[in-house]
Amino acid sequence: MPAPAVAATVVDLRARIASWRAAGERVALVPTMGALHPGHLSLVEQASKAADRVVVSIFVNPTQFAPTEDLATYPRDLDGDLAKLATVRTDLVFAPTPQEMYPDGAGTVVTVGGPSAGLESDARPHFFAGVATVVSKLLIQVGPDVAVFGEKDFQQLAVIRRLVRDLHLPVEILSGATLREDDGLAMSSRNVYLSPEDRQRAPALHRALERAAARIAAGEDADAALEEARGEITAAGFVIDYVAHRDAATLGQPQDGRPARLLVAARIARVRLIDNVPVSPKGQNP
Repeated sequence: MPAPAVAATVVDLRARIASWRAAGERVALVPTMGALHPGHLSLVEQASKAADRVVVSIFVNPTQFAPTEDLATYPRDLDGDLAKLATVRTDLVFAPTPQEMYPDGAGTVVTVGGPSAGLESDARPHFFAGVATVVSKLLIQVGPDVAVFGEKDFQQLAVIRRLVRDLHLPVEILSGATLREDDGLAMSSRNVYLSPEDRQRAPALHRALERAAARIAAGEDADAALEEARGEITAAGFVIDYVAHRDAATLGQPQDGRPARLLVAARIARVRLIDNVPVSPKGQNP
């Protein structure tokens, strides 16, 4: 398949989408920050099954990075991303500049309560305002019928669902399962930062979560299972931001008989990795 067309401005983006709307076609959006990997492409394939046209946005959003984080060095490879998107059905790539997304004098920030509290917000208090603002912009700019987000960023997914619900935005939010390497490490654009030694140790994060989730689902004490997981993760060389057991829908405290989620964020050397796994109510499959 040929490389998808690219729109760099909102005017061009809306003009192309208007022609699809005139033909009665459904539109799907897959927001990304680029540096695409098979996990991203699986979301695009999911979007193509849900709509007639697929827009993929590629934008490294500056408002979700703190001054000490990796905005300047975050991997960027638009040509490589376009080549990868040519292997799946992508009708348009929206690749705006920061100036296009945040014109001079821009002063509007979107904040979301509820599922944004704690976890990532404790370590990165700026993060969800940046995410909610840029996702709001993209949903308004594209006006999709459906948007697809990955479950690897599970708290972000919950925040976006709440944003759409609270603002009555006319879009269906779909989630795509986390794709993993053969050893269980969740696929992430930041995995390229891992040294060979750290890459060998990184799958311990997922293994510890899986063991803890199995223990909790079997009816064992959740606090004890989490403490054991923390020990395993620390022994692998990580510095932990959090390991948490939360309700899968609200990200509040887990409730008996309801699906839950184990979520983790931890740093190995200078690389911060996140992951999550489901915890089913006792006696049920995930």
